[in-house]
Amino acid sequence: MKLNKEPRVTVVTGGARGIGYAAARLLAEEGAKIALVDLDEARVQQSAKTLAAETGAEAIGLRADITSMEDVQTMAAMVSAKFGSIHALINSAAVLDDKLFLDSKPADWQRIINVCLYGPMNCLHVILPGMTKQGYGRVVCMASDSARLGQARLSYYAAAKAAVVALVKSVAQEVGANGVTLNIVSPGATNTELRQEREESMRKQMGEERYARRVQTVLKMYPTRRIGEPDDVGAMVAFLASDRAGWITGQIVSVNGGFAMP
Repeated sequence: MKLNKEPRVTVVTGGARGIGYAAARLLAEEGAKIALVDLDEARVQQSAKTLAAETGAEAIGLRADITSMEDVQTMAAMVSAKFGSIHALINSAAVLDDKLFLDSKPADWQRIINVCLYGPMNCLHVILPGMTKQGYGRVVCMASDSARLGQARLSYYAAAKAAVVALVKSVAQEVGANGVTLNIVSPGATNTELRQEREESMRKQMGEERYARRVQTVLKMYPTRRIGEPDDVGAMVAFLASDRAGWITGQIVSVNGGFAMP
């Protein structure tokens, strides 16, 4: 199934790895022009080179701190100068913390909220005007099942992601008449580099035996008996970021192996 009628320019924040990169690769395989955006300049430039080599698509890697409106404005201007109008935005940049709420500090909350909420808000505020003007746009923001169900040790991350859900649903109502859709993808546990880093930290804290029991407990919570891979989630993100998803907006799509069935 061809997702787009013509090549589309797609910006992917947090696109140097994980779900963002997986979605970018699928869109690039169909000829999309891809701008990967990440805080790590060396990594994002290497990811863009790899993407271009794997798919033959045009791809660039740009360093930007999405918590900075100035950085986002500069990034968007660079993408437009290179590729022209931006057609799709995938907000997949995120950071995690692993603390009980009562052990956390306001600085911890602020870090998560800055990246997971204000980052997407900055990108939307900068990129949406061009989409509404051209009468076409696709926006996909990443949430989390923790935002829908709650999750111990992820309280303020879950709160930030729940706020993103409310933001997307509200903005979708404002720009739908301009041909712009906004949707949420809500993954379950996914084998991204970010998760691997968190899991390795937990393994060291818990010890091998206790950690192994935890892994088995987690897997039993999934009817598919496995956690997701980036491609599992990236496929849905790529679809919602495409022409094919023109009558889907303001929705939360869970891709979670059956972990939650709201």
